[in-house]
Amino acid sequence: MSGDHRRKDSIEASSSRSTNADHQQQQQNPPPLSRYESQKRRDWNTFGQYLKNQTPPVPMSHCQFNHVLDFLRYLDQFGKTKVHLHGCVFFGQPDPPAPCTCPLRQAWGSLDALIGRLRAAYEEHGGTPETNPFGNGAIRVYLREVKECQAKARGIPYKKNKKKRNNQLKAISNEAKGLKQITS
Repeated sequence: MSGDHRRKDSIEASSSRSTNADHQQQQQNPPPLSRYESQKRRDWNTFGQYLKNQTPPVPMSHCQFNHVLDFLRYLDQFGKTKVHLHGCVFFGQPDPPAPCTCPLRQAWGSLDALIGRLRAAYEEHGGTPETNPFGNGAIRVYLREVKECQAKARGIPYKKNKKKRNNQLKAISNEAKGLKQITS
């Protein structure tokens, strides 16, 4: 019996050591980040580097919405979306037939997603929602203006179709009335 007891103790000790080793390995090698988390980390680091490169450098604790707006404008130079100017013959055309000299800009959707990731990262790094410069109303206004400007330049309306929505709501309401009559 004492041999069985020793083997049991040995197995438990071995199991305990392997569990501790597994736990330490998990701490050393955390699970890979999701695509969103990786992008959020890259965006946060890029924005932090942008603030450091300002003259004078801006600490994150002093970051204001105007720094965010400047960053968004700075990013335009790396954009890939053609935004036709008012004087361009292709202004308002969704599929221009030839190239033009209008500037490339960041697409509205890319900027909107970027702000969402930076807003989340700011709060994850200890910022409060009330002081979050990425959630400031001026940022929302800027994004709305970019969206409208790009929509006009490409001839694509971004206005919500209230008539279509109202028709959908009426159809849902009529379905509900029909079901009520059937079950009564």
